Amino acid sequence: MNQKRFDHTHPYEPFLFPEATKLIVGTLPPPRFTTKTLKEGDVDFCYGSRDGQLWPILDTIFGLGLKFETTHEAVEQRKNFLRKRKIGICDIVARAEREKVDASDLGMQNVQLRDLLGYLKKYPNIKTLLFTGGNSKNGPEYFFRKQLKANGIPLEVVSAVVPRIHRFDLSITSEKSNSQRVIKTISLTAPSGAANRAVGSLEDYKALKKSNPSFTTFDYRVLQYKDFF
Repeated sequence: MNQKRFDHTHPYEPFLFPEATKLIVGTLPPPRFTTKTLKEGDVDFCYGSRDGQLWPILDTIFGLGLKFETTHEAVEQRKNFLRKRKIGICDIVARAEREKVDASDLGMQNVQLRDLLGYLKKYPNIKTLLFTGGNSKNGPEYFFRKQLKANGIPLEVVSAVVPRIHRFDLSITSEKSNSQRVIKTISLTAPSGAANRAVGSLEDYKALKKSNPSFTTFDYRVLQYKDFF
């Protein structure tokens, strides 16, 4: 008898608003956010896992004084920051099935995606996508590339150095307008502990570590993210 698979549904609607110029794109939060069995220190919002590094990184860059707790205040702090900086969040995975209940992207099966291109057309001020990871299988960029390919939209390399940068043309054509809209994508180093080994293998990280032995993989992400947020 087969064990019933876990239905991993995204617990949050996209955080989008007309003024947004940048969009953070990931996959799914850990399963406990779907089942609402949060741990102490989790924040009930996108990227709210106490083990995740996105909000600690942004807190360090901007000096936000964020609370890391399961409270309404902690959620509102993050929403206020995003509105102020004109940053939206729209993870690309709507739901997936899992045999093993964990947060692994590779463990996702029968994945259902959100129509990210549709959201981009609905919110025309968005000029930059910030992927929380590279083009590894089942990552956010991996799925988005599939959506681009299905729509016949080429992705052009701007920079092949980490963090890799691409761009694509999302032309908006209607009876009233016919304008070119080029959107840039940034493949950030994933803000998770699982990516630390990959960071440690990067030559620029090794050079920074050599010049400053106390330099960490977290410090490396802070330096990287600062350029794009």
